[in-house]
Amino acid sequence: MQHIYLHVPFCVRRCSYCDFSIAVRKRIPAREYVNAVLQEARLGRFTDPGRKPGDLGEAALTDLGRKPGDLGEAALTDPGRQPGDLGEGITDPGRQPGDLGEAALTDPGRKPRDLGEAAVTDPGREPGDLGEALETIYFGGGTPSLLPPDAVARLLTSLRDAFPVTSSRDALEITLEANPEDVTPDAATTWRRAGVNRVSLGAQSFDDRVLQWMHRSHDAARIGTAVRTLRAAGIDNISLDLIFALPAGLERDWARDLEQALALLPHHLSLYGLTVEERTPLARWISRGAAAAPDDERYADEYLLAHARLGAAGYRFYEVSNAARDGARSRHNSAYWSGRPYAGLGPAAHSFDGATRHWNLPAWEAYRRAVASGCSPVASQEVLSDEQRELERVYLALRTDAGLPITAFQRPLPPSTARWISEGWAEVRDGALVCRPEGWLRLDALVRDLTSCGATS
Repeated sequence: MQHIYLHVPFCVRRCSYCDFSIAVRKRIPAREYVNAVLQEARLGRFTDPGRKPGDLGEAALTDLGRKPGDLGEAALTDPGRQPGDLGEGITDPGRQPGDLGEAALTDPGRKPRDLGEAAVTDPGREPGDLGEALETIYFGGGTPSLLPPDAVARLLTSLRDAFPVTSSRDALEITLEANPEDVTPDAATTWRRAGVNRVSLGAQSFDDRVLQWMHRSHDAARIGTAVRTLRAAGIDNISLDLIFALPAGLERDWARDLEQALALLPHHLSLYGLTVEERTPLARWISRGAAAAPDDERYADEYLLAHARLGAAGYRFYEVSNAARDGARSRHNSAYWSGRPYAGLGPAAHSFDGATRHWNLPAWEAYRRAVASGCSPVASQEVLSDEQRELERVYLALRTDAGLPITAFQRPLPPSTARWISEGWAEVRDGALVCRPEGWLRLDALVRDLTSCGATS
């Protein structure tokens, strides 16, 4: 297994737009969480084939009261985030099963929902054969930065004991999603010593009024402080999350937010358009007229402005919602978009082995009880049909700047493709059909055009 996602469900409050699988807690049950995740790994086929069944090494089911030395020395996905229908298809490790519906052929702003390109094994491998070394670990949530730093360190120790890894410390990309208010000098230093070398910071906006409306716990000044603290601890690979297309009544200045984000010189930015999910505070506000629904024209204008401004600053959009400087693309999220297997641990986490996708119980307590009793936490699974796999292949390829290879077609491109090219929504580049920013805004329609006419192999 080369890619591992850990879903940390805990939050101190629910953001106004969030429908993720989370557990709001005043006290974070860190010991219980670490033990449950490592027990899940023991129950599953996630370990080194040379180990005895269930053996994760001395660091495995460790009490957090132990001293650091007792553990030896011990974070897809890109954009944090964030409608077309692929059935139970493309989803994000932290999302609940069935969340695919409107999320599958998503528009640029949606957090990439569990593309589910997660897996325990390659279908052609023998049971227990891990093959290549572990390449990425991603702590997502929820709010992973709410875990005590030593809990993060102990999880990483155990995972590196259980999976083959390279000798080079930073050959393994370890990403931790963090809220700005959780980034302290002590926490950042412990994260770095544990191996974390990439942090995805949930900035969302640099306007305090907007942050309060979002139910965020930090203010704008805290974002810059967090970035400086991370760099001082040796974590330079920092990604900032921003949300665009907010209701006009907030009078949010999107251009100003972009400038303030760029002034911090992050390696990477993830931009998510606001969408309304059922059973969220935002949905309730809209239903009673206290807030306006996202505006499509504003959405498109702000998305295109971001492309222009970030491009001028040296960033490249390598995926519909993600932009990076050279060499700073998220390797974990890129694995999702290229359809590679990955394993998910924790409540609501998804895994995919190339043919079958399964997902865990979404509720923290149900997940914890299942694992503690020695039962599998898997809630359900689906075996993808050839049509589903083909649809995902087309959709995922067109999300990226690599595009869909023309060689994937056994016949000429459908006639509608000529309009896409003439309108400037897509182009043929290096033998592939590639979306331009205006095309990414219409991605669902292009995928329907390509797949409904049976044009792909």
